[in-house]
Amino acid sequence: MDAAELARHRDVVEAFLAAARDGDMAGLLAVLAPDVVRRADPAALPPGAPTTLRGARAVAEQTMVFGRGARRAEPLLVDGRVGIAVAPRGRLRLAITVTMRDDRIAGYEVIADPARLRQLDLAVLT
Repeated sequence: MDAAELARHRDVVEAFLAAARDGDMAGLLAVLAPDVVRRADPAALPPGAPTTLRGARAVAEQTMVFGRGARRAEPLLVDGRVGIAVAPRGRLRLAITVTMRDDRIAGYEVIADPARLRQLDLAVLT
C-alpha cells in the first residue's frame, strides 16, 4: 500500500470514528459501501446479537448503538492495513480490521477473542 492510499484509508477510518462518536448517521452512511458487511466475534457483542450484519443502514444503526465505545478507539495499522484499536487504559480490548473499496468501508471485522488478538500485527500510524 503506497503512502497516498494509506492516507486516504486513514481519512475514511477517522471519518467513520468521528461519525460513530457524534451519532452522525449521515456521516456513517457516507463512508460505508452500500453492501458493507460487518462481522464480529461473539465476545464483542451483547448476548444474542448477530455476528454478521449486511448493508449500510443495518451496520450504521448498530454502530450508532455502540458509538460510545468509539470514544476509546484509535486508528492504527492492523496486519499492514488501516484499522482500529480499542484499548482503554492501554489494554487492548478490540481490534477492527477494515476492508476498503473505492475509498469506502466495504467490510470490517471486530476481533475480541484474546487468542485472535494476540495473532494480530499492530503498529502505530505515523
